[in-house]
Amino acid sequence: MNSLTGWEIALQIGIQFTPVWVALAITLAASMYYKDRLGLYGHLFDSRVGITGLIIVLFWAFTAIFADLVATHDALSQIASMKNKKPGTQIRNAADGIYQYYLLGGDNLARDIFSRMVMGSRSVMIIAPAATAFAFMVGITLGLPAGFRGGKFDTSISFLANLVLAFPVILLFFLLVTPEIRATGVPLVLAGVLFLFPIVFFVVLFQSRFYTQPMKRNVYVATTLVLGFWAYSGLAFNADPLGVFYMDPNLLNIFVSVVFVNSPTVFRIVRGLALDIKTRDYVAAAQTRGEGSWYIMLWEILPNARGPLIVDFCLRIGYTTILLGTLGFFGLGVSPESPDWGMTINEGRKLMSIYPHLAIPPAVALMSLVLGLNLLADGLREQSLKD
Repeated sequence: MNSLTGWEIALQIGIQFTPVWVALAITLAASMYYKDRLGLYGHLFDSRVGITGLIIVLFWAFTAIFADLVATHDALSQIASMKNKKPGTQIRNAADGIYQYYLLGGDNLARDIFSRMVMGSRSVMIIAPAATAFAFMVGITLGLPAGFRGGKFDTSISFLANLVLAFPVILLFFLLVTPEIRATGVPLVLAGVLFLFPIVFFVVLFQSRFYTQPMKRNVYVATTLVLGFWAYSGLAFNADPLGVFYMDPNLLNIFVSVVFVNSPTVFRIVRGLALDIKTRDYVAAAQTRGEGSWYIMLWEILPNARGPLIVDFCLRIGYTTILLGTLGFFGLGVSPESPDWGMTINEGRKLMSIYPHLAIPPAVALMSLVLGLNLLADGLREQSLKD
């Protein structure tokens, strides 16, 4: 039985990532060509740090998209003879149509580590950005009026935010995702509340922007309400009659926990920006024109706060990625058999002294994604300061 050499392994891995390289090249070429029309994203190409981070993040994003084409084996399939085999080991008597090698070796359950690393990128690249986006909608919807209007609303929401922030983040996260808490129904209650905020955000956004255009406003608001509550019923309560929107209970638990933990911090950032920007001359000019409060908040203050918020969004995805990896490491991930990076690292570290190849690939993947997000945030910060 033959094994691949180090160079042959690297070459085969590079070949498997061909769809990712092609998509990455097309995206970067198009972005460079149109960079003068792409605002802050286009300016990112003037920053070496930013473009490096962007390439890393796009690499993992495209890996998640093309995971089925990149992976060489099913992430859950087992071949008994490949248990704890070293990288590049050939599968003995491989059936027709089966890839003949475990490029990064086999784990202690005889599963392909390379395929599990590739498929594990999907859960991270779906949950982390989506949950962070939900947290930002919650934080923006509450933070703008708190900072702009102040008063009792600001005092009450700030108190609740400080109350949540008083708990250590990791401890609070672990508490929310335990099976005992899920059995109490608390995650469903949180989902029922938090998942309403995207609907509220877009309804208010369209209402304030097209207030003087009733026909267009009614179409946008009605579409938002129909699609919003359709998705809301399926994602929060698994009550979508058509079965289009659905979230596994364990995934819902993790998703809601991420949103709940991140929302207070986003609220504090948005509130602080609103307190500063509301004193600017263009806000006073909008008030003089007779614009409504929500129009000023969403179309005057929020666009001028985009720089710090975009930077924080990238950083927060990185924090969430680390949190998800930590959950998986402690066995609280999406599911016990999932190719979650944190869970794979935990499984591999038990045999680290004998088989180091079990834990290193998912650890490098996790580290590289977080590094890319941090570099991307640094590049965005650098360019936003020039605006």
